Amino acid sequence: MSSGDPRLDNVIRLTSGRALRLRPLPVEVDVLDENSEVESVVAAFAEQFSTDVTGIGDHQRGRFAAVVGDRAFRVVSAIFVADFVPRVWAGLAALGLARPDHSDEVGWDHGTDPAGVLLGEYVPSVARLRELDAVTTEVVRLRGAAAHHCRLCRSLREAKALDAGGSEELYGDIEDFEASERLTEQHKAALRYVDALVWTPSAIPEEVAAGVHAHFSEEESVELTLDVMRNATNKIAVALAADAPRVESGTERYLVDDDGQTVFADAV
Repeated sequence: MSSGDPRLDNVIRLTSGRALRLRPLPVEVDVLDENSEVESVVAAFAEQFSTDVTGIGDHQRGRFAAVVGDRAFRVVSAIFVADFVPRVWAGLAALGLARPDHSDEVGWDHGTDPAGVLLGEYVPSVARLRELDAVTTEVVRLRGAAAHHCRLCRSLREAKALDAGGSEELYGDIEDFEASERLTEQHKAALRYVDALVWTPSAIPEEVAAGVHAHFSEEESVELTLDVMRNATNKIAVALAADAPRVESGTERYLVDDDGQTVFADAV
């Protein structure tokens, strides 16, 4: 999956790797000469995206849109892949779990739009996983929503989690979860891991990994890691200022169905 431009992919992947202090995804070409204006603008956008997507303002967003034109959604999706796949590798490595090898043989696909794969295939496939309980899955989602300041995500509440004991009182404790008496030790271990993947993926503390091991099985730990990436696709919407909530006030109930698709209350 790519932005459709090998040079731009190279810039995106190397920039994201440096920002994260992680090994970047493989690159196809070397950019030996000076970056073009497009590449420089996209590099700055990718760096801010990886470091803290909430720091992308209207001016930077406008410059980005001006240089990439109608490719904006595809390019931001490529940035997300370069940003979050290394985080997943780092998380699984910290947990001592298998992760994809960095093979010398890499196949390049310039035709597949990463947005379609991410949103049409990856997101529902992870949503179909059911090792984690619904409340933990929702607590993890809401922590990611807060980290990335996703207005849409913060305005939603998953129905199965609510039916299983989730509540506004419980969710209100997520911001200061260490002091919470409502959130369980399992929830807190998961939230520490979420924070590490979001803010310090190159230096996940041993005690954070130990907490995951203490409270989750191997299958649950893999799902937890993939959930963080699934939830973080909200960075694409935030980066493009396309994260407006569906309701003007309060929250909206929704359901993740057996196919991993999001079904809103007004569609039921």
